Amino acid sequence: MCPLRTPLQRQQLTAPRTRIAASGASASQSSASTAAPAAPIRSIHDVDNSQILGFGADLADDHPGYHDEAYKRRRSALAEAAKRHVVGTPIPDVSYGPEEVATWDAVLAELSELLPRHACKEYLRCLPLFNFRPGKVPQLSEINGVLAGTTGWTVRPVAGLLHPRHFLAGLAFKHFHSTQYMRHPSKPSYTPEPDIVHELIGHVPLLADPSYSRLIQAIGRASLGADDKAIWHLTKVYWFTIEFGVVRERGDIKAFGAGILSSYGELAHMASGAAALEPLDPFRPQPRMSYKDGFQKRYFLLDSFEGGAELLQRYAENLALPESLRGDTSVA
Repeated sequence: MCPLRTPLQRQQLTAPRTRIAASGASASQSSASTAAPAAPIRSIHDVDNSQILGFGADLADDHPGYHDEAYKRRRSALAEAAKRHVVGTPIPDVSYGPEEVATWDAVLAELSELLPRHACKEYLRCLPLFNFRPGKVPQLSEINGVLAGTTGWTVRPVAGLLHPRHFLAGLAFKHFHSTQYMRHPSKPSYTPEPDIVHELIGHVPLLADPSYSRLIQAIGRASLGADDKAIWHLTKVYWFTIEFGVVRERGDIKAFGAGILSSYGELAHMASGAAALEPLDPFRPQPRMSYKDGFQKRYFLLDSFEGGAELLQRYAENLALPESLRGDTSVA
Protein backbone atom coordinates (compact mmCIF):
# COMPACT_ATOMS: atom_id res chain seq x y z
CA MET A 1 0.00 0.00 0.00
CA CYS A 2 0.87 3.65 -0.33
CA PRO A 3 2.70 4.29 3.00
CA LEU A 4 5.36 1.73 2.06
CA ARG A 5 6.32 3.43 -1.19
CA THR A 6 9.58 5.31 -1.51
CA PRO A 7 9.40 9.10 -2.05
CA LEU A 8 10.11 8.57 -5.76
CA GLN A 9 7.32 6.03 -6.09
CA ARG A 10 4.94 8.33 -4.24
CA GLN A 11 5.79 11.15 -6.63
CA GLN A 12 5.22 9.00 -9.68
CA LEU A 13 1.81 7.90 -8.46
CA THR A 14 0.43 11.30 -7.55
CA ALA A 15 -2.44 12.74 -9.51
CA PRO A 16 -1.65 14.65 -12.70
CA ARG A 17 -1.24 18.40 -12.59
CA THR A 18 -4.91 18.77 -13.18
CA ARG A 19 -6.36 20.97 -15.85
CA ILE A 20 -7.70 24.01 -14.12
CA ALA A 21 -4.83 24.33 -11.68
CA ALA A 22 -2.12 24.38 -14.28
CA SER A 23 -4.28 26.51 -16.52
CA GLY A 24 -4.29 29.19 -13.89
CA ALA A 25 -1.88 28.10 -11.25
CA SER A 26 1.71 27.70 -12.33
CA ALA A 27 4.00 30.21 -10.68
CA SER A 28 4.66 31.96 -13.99
CA GLN A 29 1.08 31.82 -15.21
CA SER A 30 -1.10 33.12 -12.35
CA SER A 31 -4.58 33.66 -13.68
CA ALA A 32 -4.86 36.87 -11.70
CA SER A 33 -2.13 38.38 -13.89
CA THR A 34 -3.46 36.95 -17.17
CA ALA A 35 -5.47 39.36 -19.25
CA ALA A 36 -9.16 38.60 -19.58
CA PRO A 37 -10.58 38.17 -23.09
CA ALA A 38 -11.71 41.38 -24.72
CA ALA A 39 -15.16 40.14 -25.63
CA PRO A 40 -17.68 38.71 -23.14
CA ILE A 41 -18.46 35.01 -23.35
CA ARG A 42 -22.19 34.61 -23.98
CA SER A 43 -22.32 31.15 -25.60
CA ILE A 44 -20.15 28.12 -26.22
CA HIS A 45 -19.24 29.64 -29.59
CA ASP A 46 -17.39 32.41 -27.74
CA VAL A 47 -15.20 29.89 -25.90
CA ASP A 48 -11.84 29.81 -27.69
CA ASN A 49 -10.18 26.41 -27.39
CA SER A 50 -6.93 27.81 -28.82
CA GLN A 51 -6.27 29.87 -25.66
CA ILE A 52 -3.66 27.39 -24.42
CA LEU A 53 -1.43 28.28 -21.48
CA GLY A 54 0.75 25.20 -21.43
CA PHE A 55 1.20 21.44 -21.87
CA GLY A 56 0.28 21.45 -25.51
CA ALA A 57 2.87 20.24 -28.02
CA ASP A 58 5.80 21.93 -26.24
CA LEU A 59 7.11 19.95 -23.27
CA ALA A 60 9.28 21.11 -20.37
CA ASP A 61 12.69 19.50 -19.94
CA ASP A 62 11.48 17.58 -16.87
CA HIS A 63 8.58 15.97 -18.76
CA PRO A 64 8.89 12.17 -19.22
CA GLY A 65 8.51 12.61 -22.99
CA TYR A 66 10.90 15.54 -23.45
CA HIS A 67 13.62 13.46 -25.16
CA ASP A 68 11.17 11.35 -27.19
CA GLU A 69 10.87 13.06 -30.57
CA ALA A 70 8.21 10.66 -31.85
CA TYR A 71 6.09 11.31 -28.77
CA LYS A 72 6.42 15.06 -29.19
CA ARG A 73 5.43 14.86 -32.86
CA ARG A 74 2.39 12.85 -31.83
CA ARG A 75 1.43 15.45 -29.24
CA SER A 76 1.88 18.22 -31.80
CA ALA A 77 -0.38 16.52 -34.34
CA LEU A 78 -3.16 15.97 -31.77
CA ALA A 79 -2.84 19.56 -30.55
CA GLU A 80 -3.20 20.98 -34.06
CA ALA A 81 -6.23 18.80 -34.74
CA ALA A 82 -7.88 19.99 -31.52
CA LYS A 83 -7.30 23.64 -32.42
CA ARG A 84 -9.12 23.13 -35.71
CA HIS A 85 -12.25 21.70 -34.13
CA VAL A 86 -15.37 23.82 -34.50
CA VAL A 87 -18.21 23.55 -31.99
CA GLY A 88 -21.04 21.42 -33.35
CA THR A 89 -18.96 19.57 -35.92
CA PRO A 90 -17.99 15.88 -35.66
CA ILE A 91 -14.87 15.08 -33.64
CA PRO A 92 -12.40 13.06 -35.74
CA ASP A 93 -11.40 9.77 -34.15
CA VAL A 94 -7.85 9.30 -32.92
CA SER A 95 -6.07 6.10 -33.89
CA TYR A 96 -4.20 5.12 -30.72
CA GLY A 97 -1.13 2.98 -31.23
CA PRO A 98 -0.05 -0.15 -29.32
CA GLU A 99 2.06 1.77 -26.78
CA GLU A 100 -0.78 4.17 -26.06
CA VAL A 101 -3.28 1.35 -25.65
CA ALA A 102 -0.85 -0.48 -23.34
CA THR A 103 -0.61 2.64 -21.17
CA TRP A 104 -4.40 2.87 -20.98
CA ASP A 105 -4.55 -0.82 -20.02
CA ALA A 106 -1.93 -0.37 -17.28
CA VAL A 107 -3.87 2.43 -15.59
CA LEU A 108 -7.17 0.55 -15.81
CA ALA A 109 -5.52 -2.44 -14.13
CA GLU A 110 -4.08 -0.23 -11.38
CA LEU A 111 -7.43 1.33 -10.56
CA SER A 112 -9.65 -1.72 -10.89
CA GLU A 113 -9.28 -2.71 -7.23
CA LEU A 114 -9.48 0.71 -5.59
CA LEU A 115 -12.30 2.40 -7.51
CA PRO A 116 -15.10 0.01 -6.41
CA ARG A 117 -14.10 0.50 -2.78
CA HIS A 118 -13.37 4.21 -2.64
CA ALA A 119 -15.20 6.03 -5.46
CA CYS A 120 -18.55 7.64 -4.67
CA LYS A 121 -21.76 5.82 -5.56
CA GLU A 122 -22.65 8.28 -8.32
CA TYR A 123 -19.35 7.58 -10.08
CA LEU A 124 -19.75 3.82 -9.74
CA ARG A 125 -23.32 3.99 -11.03
CA CYS A 126 -22.28 5.93 -14.14
CA LEU A 127 -18.98 4.17 -14.88
CA PRO A 128 -20.50 1.10 -16.64
CA LEU A 129 -22.30 3.36 -19.12
CA PHE A 130 -18.98 4.04 -20.83
CA ASN A 131 -17.74 0.46 -21.07
CA PHE A 132 -14.10 1.29 -20.37
CA ARG A 133 -12.10 -1.84 -21.08
CA PRO A 134 -8.58 -3.01 -21.88
CA GLY A 135 -7.47 -2.93 -25.48
CA LYS A 136 -9.43 0.16 -26.54
CA VAL A 137 -9.02 3.84 -25.74
CA PRO A 138 -12.50 5.40 -26.06
CA GLN A 139 -13.14 8.13 -28.62
CA LEU A 140 -14.65 11.47 -27.60
CA SER A 141 -17.45 10.91 -30.10
CA GLU A 142 -18.40 7.71 -28.26
CA ILE A 143 -18.34 9.53 -24.93
CA ASN A 144 -20.63 12.23 -26.31
CA GLY A 145 -23.07 9.62 -27.51
CA VAL A 146 -23.49 8.38 -23.94
CA LEU A 147 -23.69 11.88 -22.44
CA ALA A 148 -26.32 12.95 -24.98
CA GLY A 149 -28.65 10.34 -23.54
CA THR A 150 -28.02 11.25 -19.89
CA THR A 151 -27.25 14.86 -18.96
CA GLY A 152 -26.65 16.45 -22.35
CA TRP A 153 -23.01 17.33 -21.76
CA THR A 154 -20.49 17.47 -24.59
CA VAL A 155 -16.77 16.75 -24.43
CA ARG A 156 -14.75 18.88 -26.85
CA PRO A 157 -11.08 18.36 -27.81
CA VAL A 158 -8.49 20.86 -26.63
CA ALA A 159 -4.78 21.17 -27.41
CA GLY A 160 -3.54 21.56 -23.84
CA LEU A 161 -4.28 23.52 -20.69
CA LEU A 162 -6.97 26.00 -21.59
CA HIS A 163 -7.09 29.52 -20.14
CA PRO A 164 -9.18 29.21 -16.96
CA ARG A 165 -11.68 31.84 -18.07
CA HIS A 166 -12.45 29.90 -21.23
CA PHE A 167 -12.36 26.51 -19.55
CA LEU A 168 -14.75 27.57 -16.78
CA ALA A 169 -17.05 29.31 -19.27
CA GLY A 170 -17.30 26.08 -21.24
CA LEU A 171 -18.73 24.40 -18.15
CA ALA A 172 -21.49 27.00 -18.00
CA PHE A 173 -22.68 25.75 -21.41
CA LYS A 174 -22.25 22.05 -20.49
CA HIS A 175 -19.07 21.63 -22.51
CA PHE A 176 -16.03 19.95 -20.99
CA HIS A 177 -12.74 20.53 -22.82
CA SER A 178 -10.62 17.38 -22.95
CA THR A 179 -7.13 16.60 -24.13
CA GLN A 180 -6.67 13.56 -26.38
CA TYR A 181 -2.98 12.78 -25.95
CA MET A 182 -1.74 9.87 -23.83
CA ARG A 183 0.80 10.16 -21.00
CA HIS A 184 4.30 8.96 -21.84
CA PRO A 185 4.62 5.15 -21.83
CA SER A 186 7.73 5.26 -19.63
CA LYS A 187 5.58 6.33 -16.66
CA PRO A 188 2.02 5.03 -17.02
CA SER A 189 1.29 5.85 -13.36
CA TYR A 190 2.31 9.48 -13.67
CA THR A 191 1.64 12.49 -15.85
CA PRO A 192 2.47 16.15 -15.10
CA GLU A 193 -0.60 17.31 -17.01
CA PRO A 194 -4.15 16.11 -17.72
CA ASP A 195 -4.09 13.48 -20.44
CA ILE A 196 -6.80 11.33 -22.00
CA VAL A 197 -6.59 8.86 -19.09
CA HIS A 198 -7.24 11.59 -16.53
CA GLU A 199 -10.05 13.06 -18.63
CA LEU A 200 -11.89 9.82 -19.32
CA ILE A 201 -11.43 7.89 -16.09
CA GLY A 202 -11.41 10.91 -13.78
CA HIS A 203 -13.91 13.37 -15.23
CA VAL A 204 -16.21 11.75 -17.76
CA PRO A 205 -18.28 9.22 -15.76
CA LEU A 206 -19.68 11.80 -13.35
CA LEU A 207 -20.72 14.09 -16.20
CA ALA A 208 -23.53 11.56 -16.71
CA ASP A 209 -24.86 12.16 -13.18
CA PRO A 210 -27.55 14.90 -12.92
CA SER A 211 -26.50 16.16 -9.47
CA TYR A 212 -22.84 16.37 -10.43
CA SER A 213 -23.83 18.01 -13.70
CA ARG A 214 -25.56 20.79 -11.78
CA LEU A 215 -22.60 21.15 -9.42
CA ILE A 216 -19.95 21.58 -12.12
CA GLN A 217 -22.18 23.78 -14.26
CA ALA A 218 -22.74 26.09 -11.28
CA ILE A 219 -18.99 26.75 -11.11
CA GLY A 220 -18.99 27.56 -14.82
CA ARG A 221 -21.94 29.91 -14.54
CA ALA A 222 -20.24 31.77 -11.72
CA SER A 223 -17.34 32.54 -14.07
CA LEU A 224 -19.43 34.38 -16.65
CA GLY A 225 -18.82 38.07 -16.24
CA ALA A 226 -16.43 37.54 -13.31
CA ASP A 227 -13.32 39.69 -13.03
CA ASP A 228 -9.83 38.20 -12.94
CA LYS A 229 -9.72 37.90 -9.15
CA ALA A 230 -13.03 36.08 -9.10
CA ILE A 231 -11.82 33.75 -11.86
CA TRP A 232 -8.78 32.92 -9.74
CA HIS A 233 -10.99 32.22 -6.72
CA LEU A 234 -13.23 29.98 -8.83
CA THR A 235 -10.14 28.17 -10.08
CA LYS A 236 -9.42 27.22 -6.48
CA VAL A 237 -13.03 26.20 -5.84
CA TYR A 238 -12.82 23.97 -8.93
CA TRP A 239 -9.56 22.45 -7.67
CA PHE A 240 -10.96 21.54 -4.25
CA THR A 241 -14.19 20.08 -5.69
CA ILE A 242 -14.00 18.84 -9.27
CA GLU A 243 -10.34 17.81 -9.04
CA PHE A 244 -9.90 16.78 -5.40
CA GLY A 245 -13.35 16.74 -3.83
CA VAL A 246 -14.67 14.09 -1.47
CA VAL A 247 -18.21 13.39 -0.31
CA ARG A 248 -19.71 11.76 2.76
CA GLU A 249 -21.57 8.54 2.01
CA ARG A 250 -23.26 6.66 4.87
CA GLY A 251 -20.53 7.69 7.25
CA ASP A 252 -17.67 6.87 4.86
CA ILE A 253 -15.59 9.29 2.82
CA LYS A 254 -15.66 8.66 -0.91
CA ALA A 255 -13.85 10.34 -3.79
CA PHE A 256 -15.51 12.29 -6.57
CA GLY A 257 -12.60 14.51 -7.66
CA ALA A 258 -10.99 13.50 -10.95
CA GLY A 259 -7.48 14.05 -9.62
CA ILE A 260 -8.18 11.35 -7.03
CA LEU A 261 -10.19 8.94 -9.18
CA SER A 262 -7.62 8.82 -12.01
CA SER A 263 -4.59 8.26 -9.75
CA TYR A 264 -3.86 5.01 -7.94
CA GLY A 265 -1.56 6.78 -5.48
CA GLU A 266 -3.90 9.67 -4.68
CA LEU A 267 -6.84 7.30 -4.29
CA ALA A 268 -4.92 5.09 -1.87
CA HIS A 269 -3.77 8.19 0.01
CA MET A 270 -7.35 9.44 0.37
CA ALA A 271 -8.51 6.04 1.56
CA SER A 272 -5.75 5.92 4.19
CA GLY A 273 -7.26 8.88 6.07
CA ALA A 274 -3.90 10.66 6.21
CA ALA A 275 -5.23 13.94 4.82
CA ALA A 276 -7.29 16.48 6.76
CA LEU A 277 -10.98 16.90 5.93
CA GLU A 278 -12.65 20.30 5.90
CA PRO A 279 -16.12 21.45 4.83
CA LEU A 280 -16.25 23.38 1.58
CA ASP A 281 -17.19 27.06 1.80
CA PRO A 282 -16.81 28.81 -1.58
CA PHE A 283 -17.58 32.19 0.01
CA ARG A 284 -14.35 32.09 2.02
CA PRO A 285 -10.74 32.49 0.82
CA GLN A 286 -9.45 29.16 -0.42
CA PRO A 287 -6.03 27.78 0.58
CA ARG A 288 -3.15 27.43 -1.81
CA MET A 289 -3.43 24.75 -4.45
CA SER A 290 -0.57 22.30 -4.32
CA TYR A 291 0.53 19.89 -7.02
CA LYS A 292 4.28 19.82 -6.34
CA ASP A 293 4.37 18.30 -2.87
CA GLY A 294 3.11 14.78 -3.49
CA PHE A 295 -0.38 13.88 -2.36
CA GLN A 296 -2.91 16.43 -1.17
CA LYS A 297 -2.62 17.42 2.48
CA ARG A 298 -6.33 18.23 2.79
CA TYR A 299 -9.60 17.43 1.07
CA PHE A 300 -12.75 19.53 1.12
CA LEU A 301 -15.85 17.58 2.01
CA LEU A 302 -19.40 17.73 0.70
CA ASP A 303 -22.24 16.06 2.58
CA SER A 304 -23.89 15.26 -0.76
CA PHE A 305 -23.74 16.23 -4.42
CA GLU A 306 -27.17 17.80 -4.12
CA GLY A 307 -26.09 19.96 -1.19
CA GLY A 308 -22.84 20.87 -2.94
CA ALA A 309 -24.67 21.92 -6.09
CA GLU A 310 -27.06 24.10 -4.09
CA LEU A 311 -24.15 25.69 -2.23
CA LEU A 312 -22.27 26.51 -5.44
CA GLN A 313 -25.43 27.80 -7.10
CA ARG A 314 -25.97 30.19 -4.19
CA TYR A 315 -22.38 31.31 -4.54
CA ALA A 316 -22.78 31.82 -8.29
CA GLU A 317 -25.92 33.90 -7.80
CA ASN A 318 -24.25 36.14 -5.25
CA LEU A 319 -20.75 36.30 -6.72
CA ALA A 320 -18.94 39.05 -4.89
CA LEU A 321 -15.41 38.79 -3.61
CA PRO A 322 -14.82 39.86 -0.01
CA GLU A 323 -11.99 42.30 0.61
CA SER A 324 -9.85 39.48 2.02
CA LEU A 325 -9.68 37.88 -1.43
CA ARG A 326 -8.38 40.95 -3.22
CA GLY A 327 -4.97 40.20 -4.65
CA ASP A 328 -5.19 36.54 -3.65
CA THR A 329 -2.85 34.85 -6.15
CA SER A 330 -1.18 32.29 -3.89
CA VAL A 331 -0.19 28.97 -5.36
CA ALA A 332 2.27 26.25 -4.50
